[in-house]
Amino acid sequence: MKAIKRELGEESEGGAEVADFEKRIKEAGLPEHAADAARKELDRMRVMSISSAEYSVIRTYVEWLVSLPWSKSSSDELDLKQAETELNEDHFGLEEVKTRILEFLAVRKLKRDNRGPILCFAGPPGVGKTSLGRSIARSMNREFVRMSLGGVRDEAEIRGHRRTYVGALPGRIIQSLRKVGVNNPVIMLDEIDKLGSDFRGDPSSALLEVLDPAQNNTFSDHYLDVEFDLSSTFFITTANDVSQIPGPLRDRMEIIDIPSYMTDEKVQIGERYLLPRQLEEAGLKPSHLFITEPGMRAIISGYTREAGVRRLEQRIGSICRKIARSVAEGKRRRVKLTGEHVANFLGPAPYAEDTLPDHPQVGIALGLAWTPVGGEILVIESTSMPGSGKLQVTGMLGEVMRESSQIALSYLHAHAESLAIPADRFAKQDIHLHVPEGAQPKEGPSAGIALATSLASLLSDTPVRNDLCMTGEITLTGQVLPVGGIREKIVAAARRGITTIVMPKANEKDLFYVPDHIKARLKFHFVADLGHALRMTMQQPVKRTKNSRKSVVA
Repeated sequence: MKAIKRELGEESEGGAEVADFEKRIKEAGLPEHAADAARKELDRMRVMSISSAEYSVIRTYVEWLVSLPWSKSSSDELDLKQAETELNEDHFGLEEVKTRILEFLAVRKLKRDNRGPILCFAGPPGVGKTSLGRSIARSMNREFVRMSLGGVRDEAEIRGHRRTYVGALPGRIIQSLRKVGVNNPVIMLDEIDKLGSDFRGDPSSALLEVLDPAQNNTFSDHYLDVEFDLSSTFFITTANDVSQIPGPLRDRMEIIDIPSYMTDEKVQIGERYLLPRQLEEAGLKPSHLFITEPGMRAIISGYTREAGVRRLEQRIGSICRKIARSVAEGKRRRVKLTGEHVANFLGPAPYAEDTLPDHPQVGIALGLAWTPVGGEILVIESTSMPGSGKLQVTGMLGEVMRESSQIALSYLHAHAESLAIPADRFAKQDIHLHVPEGAQPKEGPSAGIALATSLASLLSDTPVRNDLCMTGEITLTGQVLPVGGIREKIVAAARRGITTIVMPKANEKDLFYVPDHIKARLKFHFVADLGHALRMTMQQPVKRTKNSRKSVVA
C-alpha cells in the first residue's frame, strides 16, 4: 500500500500536511487536553487517503483547533482617567452608568482573576447601549465583537454542530474568538431579550454556561468537543425589556438600567455628536449649517417621539442632505436653522403636544404615564348621564386600567358621605370615563389616583386642579401603592408646565434619580392613602400662566 500511495503521490502530500499540523500544534500553545485531541486526529490522518471524505473532515477539525487563540491574549490598559475621558467623549449624560462602568474597571485593575459580573445594559432603543460596549473595549485596549441575538432560535448558533453533521461548524462564540485572534475580547451579545426557541433547541439555555463566570472556564463547544476557557472574555449583553429574559439567565447578569434622555440632554447630544457626524456624512463643512438651540428643540419636540436619539439623527441627516444639494448646485453657502425655519426643511410637524386644560374643570384630571419613548401626561375625562349606575370605559384601556377604574368607583361609593357625594348619584346616573388618544393602547395600574380623582370630581361637582399631575396605584381599601417610571414621568410633567405632582409616599426615594434643576421647579406631595390624595388634587385651583409653562422646560 505504501508503494502504491508513493506512486500515486498521496503519501508525500499527506505526510507533509501532517508534519505541518504537528508543528502548528507546538506553536499554538494548546492546553494538554486540546493537544491530545489534535494528535489523536493526526494519527488517524496518517493512515487515511487524502481522497477520503473523512480525511477532509479531520483536516478541518484540526485546522480549527490550531487556529484558536488558546493562550494568546491582549494586554489590558486599565487607566481609569483615560477610560473616563473616553466615555465622556463618546456619550453625554448617563452619569450613573459611567460610574458603574468605572467601578467595574477599577475592580478588574485591582483583582486580575478575570472573573467578574456579566453586565447587561437595559434600556429603550437608541440610548447608546451598543456604543457603550465599544467605548469599554477601547478604554481597555481590547478587541470588540458584536453578536446580534435577535431572532436566533437554534442552539447550535451558540454551541455549534457536532462533527457527525455535514458542513458542521463551531458556534458563533468560538468563531468570533478565531476571528479576533485573542481569548480576551469584549463580546457584546446584542438584543438578548429577543432570543427565540423551537424544535432546534433553546439558545437561552445554551447561554447559561457562557454567561456564568463560575462555569465558562470549561465551556464545551459541540464541534470542538474539548473545553475552552472563556473566563478571560468580557461579556456584555443588551436588552430593551428585561422581563423578556428567562429568569435563570437574568440572574447571571448585573442589570444596568439606561434611562431615556431628557430634552436638554438631547439638545446637547444633537449639537455635540449628531450634527457633526451628519455634516461629515453629507460632505458638508461645519460652516455650511448651524442649528440654533430653539431649532434643535423644535426638531426634538415636533419631529421625534423617542427615548433615544436615533430618530433625531435621521431628521438632522435629512436636513443635511437638503443643504448638501443646495451647496452642490451653488445656491447656498451657509444656513442658520432656527425654530421657525425647521418646517421649511422637514415639512409640518407630525407630533404635537396634547392640549392641557387652561382652567380647572369638573371631571378632568391629569395623570402621568410611562411609555417606551419616555413619560407622557394622561388626560382623563368623565361625564355622567341619567341611567342605572353603569360604568362605561373607553380609550383602548387594558384590563388593569379597567379594573383600576372599577376599584376607584367602588371606593367612592363606599366613602360617599365623607367625600360629600350624594348617595343617589350612583343609582340614578351612568358614568362614562374616557382617556383621549383612543387609538393608542393604554395599560398599567399607575393611573389609579387620576381615575379616582376624575370620578370624585364628577360626582361631587368639584373642579380638579389643572396645575397638578398625579400617579399611583390604588387598592380597594384606599391605599396608594408605588409605581415605576418616576423619573420619566416627572420630566414629562416639568416639560409641560406642571408645577405640582402627587405621588405615592413609597416613591419618595425615587426622586434621587431626578435632576436637581427639575426638582427645584416642582412641588411634590407624597400620599399613602386615597383620601389624602383626593384632598390634595381637588383643593382651590391655581391657574397656570403661559409664562409658567415656558419657564419650566426639561
